[in-house]
Amino acid sequence: MTRLKISALVMVLLGQCLLVGPAFSLDVLTLNLAGKNAELKEDLRAVSLLSGAKRDNITRPQEIWAAANADYGRILGALYERGFYGGVVRIQLDGQEAGLVTPFSIPTKFKSAVINVNTGPQFVFGTTRIAPTAAGTQLPVGFARGAVARSGVVQEAVETVIDQWRNNGFAKATPADQQFIADHVAQTLSVRVSIEPGPKVLFGKLQLQDNIAVRSDRIRRMAGLPTGEVFSPAVLDDVASRLRRSGAFRSVALSEGDVTAPDNRMDIELELVDEKPRRFGFGGEVSSLEGLTVSGFWMHRNFFGGAERLRIYGEIASIGGETGGVDYKLGARIEQPAAFGVDTKSYLRGELAELDEPNFRSRQAEIGLGAVWLPKEFLEFEGGVAFRYSEVEDDLGQRKFRLMTLPLSATVDRRDDALDASKGAYLNAVFLPFLDLDGTNSGGRLLLDGRGYYSPGKDKQIVLAGRLQFGAVVGPNIENIPPDYLFYSGGGGIVRGQPYQSLDVDLGGGDKSGGRSFVALSGEARVRTGKKFSVVGFYDAGYIGAESTFDGSGDWHAGAGLGLRYDTAIGPIRFDVAAPVSGRTGSGAQIYVGIGQAF
Repeated sequence: MTRLKISALVMVLLGQCLLVGPAFSLDVLTLNLAGKNAELKEDLRAVSLLSGAKRDNITRPQEIWAAANADYGRILGALYERGFYGGVVRIQLDGQEAGLVTPFSIPTKFKSAVINVNTGPQFVFGTTRIAPTAAGTQLPVGFARGAVARSGVVQEAVETVIDQWRNNGFAKATPADQQFIADHVAQTLSVRVSIEPGPKVLFGKLQLQDNIAVRSDRIRRMAGLPTGEVFSPAVLDDVASRLRRSGAFRSVALSEGDVTAPDNRMDIELELVDEKPRRFGFGGEVSSLEGLTVSGFWMHRNFFGGAERLRIYGEIASIGGETGGVDYKLGARIEQPAAFGVDTKSYLRGELAELDEPNFRSRQAEIGLGAVWLPKEFLEFEGGVAFRYSEVEDDLGQRKFRLMTLPLSATVDRRDDALDASKGAYLNAVFLPFLDLDGTNSGGRLLLDGRGYYSPGKDKQIVLAGRLQFGAVVGPNIENIPPDYLFYSGGGGIVRGQPYQSLDVDLGGGDKSGGRSFVALSGEARVRTGKKFSVVGFYDAGYIGAESTFDGSGDWHAGAGLGLRYDTAIGPIRFDVAAPVSGRTGSGAQIYVGIGQAF
């Protein structure tokens, strides 16, 4: 019986050997594997440094010699990962065993390399003991007597036990002793690992550096470290997430300090790097019918020294378009993180706008304040109060609206990429109760926007995307509702191929207005054709009705088309061509160009 005791240090070194290193080239490289295991052979070729010889065309003999000697450990590590602990690896360079070539006898050139691998028998687990374990520990299914003795499963099992101790508050849990015995006669690997949990730890203080622009009291408030409570890795993750979410820091790093007696408290050291305080950006989109839309913003990430974010933005739309006149918008919003405790922020905002739309003209001003709660990274709730004044002119005449609104919204965002999603879902619900300060025409506006993404393969070569929008205005009659609270269909973002806001409600006598009910459906198939390009086929449909409920009394129209995407660092450049396929609101093809996917 042969016993092989693998120390923790050796396991670490083997793990390091599996890291991807530099590649080398030879005239001829041969990999021979005893037995017929094509999958294992490809895996060994993938971990071998010498296997890159022909691919990268590097022929320096010193580099080839170093690669060959590193391959002994790399290939053995790959065999251990698959349960082969009696494997034999021989590597020859021009007929010489690479391990016998000294650094002082390296020839001027190597022409060929031969790797011979005999895996030997596959081992199974014998004894599998890791103790003690914390309450709630669930070891990997493969870590059991009789299962294939994969080295990765051993590592996973040890990490699982340590992680569970830490989850239970034992921050300094660590392996105290590790023993791995390979029995080559019985072809088993026995594993015995002793764990030293250490004391149950409480959070201490958050230790900060001095060279940060954001005030220390604000950093501690945003971080929300629960001093005096039982340690939890999840809490540390939340602390880091809150600080990153503020946008004030380029990097956030937390490290655990020493445990101090008598109450076993552990301080947390926080290292921050300030983000540049100012930032600006711009965007653009063009349609053959709607014209050019340009937007921009300027932002300060630390306006008063407490990570307050000030954002000033503007937009000019329908430049050179054929759908009404030019629209203007200018606004500002300032946010304070941790305004009411962790995972919250408050805001104050104001906006001026002049809209010259196909069915109405409006001048409006709005000011509001509110709060945002972010209980999870993917979940956000917002509520506030605002006052709004607008002067409108449409087919119903000239009117003025003075409203108090209570905007409420909820957002769930589980997309993998906001600009170019390939999987996940997005849901945004906005409910806007409004009170008429000049009369009794109060009501509410609801808008839902749901999106889903699915990619059938891991390579994301094909992405199927769908979108559903639903809206309703309850309360007043159409003539007593601000026209920009009503719904229209057509144009980019709703139904491509149909003219902008072309589907509305016919009031009779030649008068037109937006509707009180709205439905839009969109579907896309995105197919990648190269590293940068994708082609897209899409179909959009929209519905507008005069009633608040979707009763089918309104009208539908639809459009479809093809598009091209070109990937860039700021998102895909979008080029779509679409035409009507149903409805009586438009004819002919339309072109849309923008940044980011259509949804």
